[in-house]
Amino acid sequence: MCFSPQADLVGGLVVGALGADVLRHRDGRWTHSPLCALPLILGFHQFVEAFVWWGLEGHVRAGLGRFAMWVYLSIAFVVLPVFVPLAVLALEPTPRRRWLIAPFAVLGIAVGGILLAAMLRGPVGVSLRPYHLSYNLRLGHAVVVIGLYVVAVCGAWLFSGYRAIALYGIVNLLAVVVIVKLTADGFASVWCGYAALTSGAIALYMRRPHAARTRALAPG
Repeated sequence: MCFSPQADLVGGLVVGALGADVLRHRDGRWTHSPLCALPLILGFHQFVEAFVWWGLEGHVRAGLGRFAMWVYLSIAFVVLPVFVPLAVLALEPTPRRRWLIAPFAVLGIAVGGILLAAMLRGPVGVSLRPYHLSYNLRLGHAVVVIGLYVVAVCGAWLFSGYRAIALYGIVNLLAVVVIVKLTADGFASVWCGYAALTSGAIALYMRRPHAARTRALAPG
């Protein structure tokens, strides 16, 4: 995330606490559980990145820092492109919406597989930059793969039948454009940090009574 390991640590703990809270208020509906768990996953993700910072700065053992880097990248590059579309898919109550979102789930699985293979081939590295971390991965056709990653993750939100979820997708897509313009080499760190913090909006939305969320459902 931006700024410092302390920002990652505090952000991770706050977002993780929101995630734990929203899991307790999911109305007992298993279909809501994956999306409710997203803030918890993203909070843990940011918490782990604090150890990546500390490893680079020499405050923890280099081996621990590198292990944290692998955990961070595994979540960012493999878990999220698969998990997010599937979580939105599980939430949708109508067959038409599920059919619209299913291609994004398939695309996310494919992108996650490509990125996992690239990570296993290596080399994988990370370096300090002013106010962010720069993760390095040897990836063929990187622009295309990252573009498909964004399509899989943001597209699932955009096609949700819930207006608030679709709006969240629009905001995230705009954030992608802004972050790429500001810092291309820090995209993985900054965007994941942004997603973690804004996942608090998901937590607040999922805490609404089920009847209120149903009223927010778009036709079809």
